Amino acid sequence: MINTRRIAFAAVVAALYATLTMTLGFIGYGPIQFRIAEALCVLPFFFPFSTWGLFTGCIIANLISPYPLDIAVGSISTLLAAICTMRIGKLGRSGIGVKAIACIPPVLVNAVLIGTLIAYYMTGFGEPGAFLTTLSICSLQVGIGQAVVLLLLGLPLMIYLPKSRIYEKLMDYYNS
Repeated sequence: MINTRRIAFAAVVAALYATLTMTLGFIGYGPIQFRIAEALCVLPFFFPFSTWGLFTGCIIANLISPYPLDIAVGSISTLLAAICTMRIGKLGRSGIGVKAIACIPPVLVNAVLIGTLIAYYMTGFGEPGAFLTTLSICSLQVGIGQAVVLLLLGLPLMIYLPKSRIYEKLMDYYNS
């Protein structure tokens, strides 16, 4: 159900994502990246409508990306990962195992799509061997950066957020 509060919630998520990424831009773009805002990709696990905030925030953040296609490809990557994370959250929210599994979509989707994007800009789909080698390296680098952010920031956020005082208030706000 769409309501004003959920739209406002998504807007705050978009602002947080864009601000974190653009402020820490030096580590959020490129073949080796640790986009701290990607930790927010766990929010759809609890708050499904935050998916749209992540998508919008990523569009805004990618306006300053050194890769012009990142505006579309990066944002779609975030959207796909957020949808997968949201669906995992609908299966159940208890247990560290399901929370750890919910951290996997942002890692895999970004490794493949952003790795391809960066490899394209580095090689221009020139010689197939060079492209495939570059794609492998870029995907691995992006995937490792994503995994670090999601495991060091995203997973703890998923574990501790429901235990915090703010969680109940957020749920009340989000669900009313």
